[in-house]
Amino acid sequence: MSQPVITVEDLGKRYTLHHQARSGLLRDRLADLLRNPFRRTKNAGASDEDFWALRDVNFSVNQGDVVGIIGRNGAGKSTLLKILSRITEPTTGRIKIHGRVASLLEVGTGFHGELSGRENIFLNGAILGMKRAEIRQKFDEIVAFAEVEKFLDTPVKHYSSGMYVRLAFAVAAHLEPEILIIDEVLAVGDAAFQKKCLGKMHEVATSQGRTVLFVSHNTGAVRNLCQRVLWLETGRLRAAGPTVTMLDHYLQDTNDTRASVIDLTKGRNGTGQKIFLRTVRINDAKPVHHGEPFVIELDYSATAAVEEASFGCGFSTLDGTRLYSMDSDWNDQRPRISATQLGTVRAALPVLHLQPGVYALDVGARNGPFDGLDYVPACTHIEILPGPQTPSSIVRRDGGVRPPAAWSGLL
Repeated sequence: MSQPVITVEDLGKRYTLHHQARSGLLRDRLADLLRNPFRRTKNAGASDEDFWALRDVNFSVNQGDVVGIIGRNGAGKSTLLKILSRITEPTTGRIKIHGRVASLLEVGTGFHGELSGRENIFLNGAILGMKRAEIRQKFDEIVAFAEVEKFLDTPVKHYSSGMYVRLAFAVAAHLEPEILIIDEVLAVGDAAFQKKCLGKMHEVATSQGRTVLFVSHNTGAVRNLCQRVLWLETGRLRAAGPTVTMLDHYLQDTNDTRASVIDLTKGRNGTGQKIFLRTVRINDAKPVHHGEPFVIELDYSATAAVEEASFGCGFSTLDGTRLYSMDSDWNDQRPRISATQLGTVRAALPVLHLQPGVYALDVGARNGPFDGLDYVPACTHIEILPGPQTPSSIVRRDGGVRPPAAWSGLL
């Protein structure tokens, strides 16, 4: 049985929040500052508040484990990784780490902006405790993976965020740390590079026996890569366990799968260029059943004229595989939309053939066949319930599409 390489015991991190008073005239504050120039003054009514980003967190990670860390924004995920990476000190508790740690927490971490890509590769290797000969041995492989050959001798402060992350990940993954810590920073890269990174992390864990901690809001990536998941909530470890079980509980807890109206104006991750999708209404507020009609409405606003507008929505599995798509231009409907126009489009299916289960709903808008204007993936999760004709024996999760067919030879 493998031994723990990371042990976290009663871990806590406290920050002090300073609240400034809204009252008080500027002239009075300046006068007080002139009278007491070397004393730190505190406004009348100002107050301090303790905020625990993490509290009473306990877990262990064995060598070769690939562990996902999930939770809402503000749950404490990034704080935990900064403590494990020794960027910040814990307030309470302790951690034990056996092995070299390489971290990729945010764009800019670990690189010196004035140094070239080449120099930063050697700098990061030295920080990891590697000898120059070891770094040279891996150098060509790092550069090839990062795809930055032309800019290798350019200061990294001139790199785009995508180039920066490609090089930073290549360094972290190839310089043979025993523990690799990756935050959501991979989302900066394009889809092809993200896939490349996930493949490298899988290789690092399975064939090289190294340990990976991976924070991501992409539940599909966590499902495919990680064996175990830690679920943080408001700074505490709510649960830990097998990936599939934890993700199912997490998605059920964080999404109302029976919601009929979804507001896209807050917390969205769409692009919103020329057309901005604002609201989604599902099935006229009625439950969604397999084998029955399905209706979806999209409210939008236009910020510029669009010559050939089309709208679409699609159902995907929770790991991101698209199963079902509906696009308005499939029916040769490509209207011109004027600037500042507000509108609603409605799509109706006479029969929904998706099997019962929970699916992610993606919505989007285009100008013509290729010019994407707005796209909001996984804007909500929808539970499709069994219908009157649904066989009780079918698989309930990620079951795919079950359309009717013309059968013969049954008489």
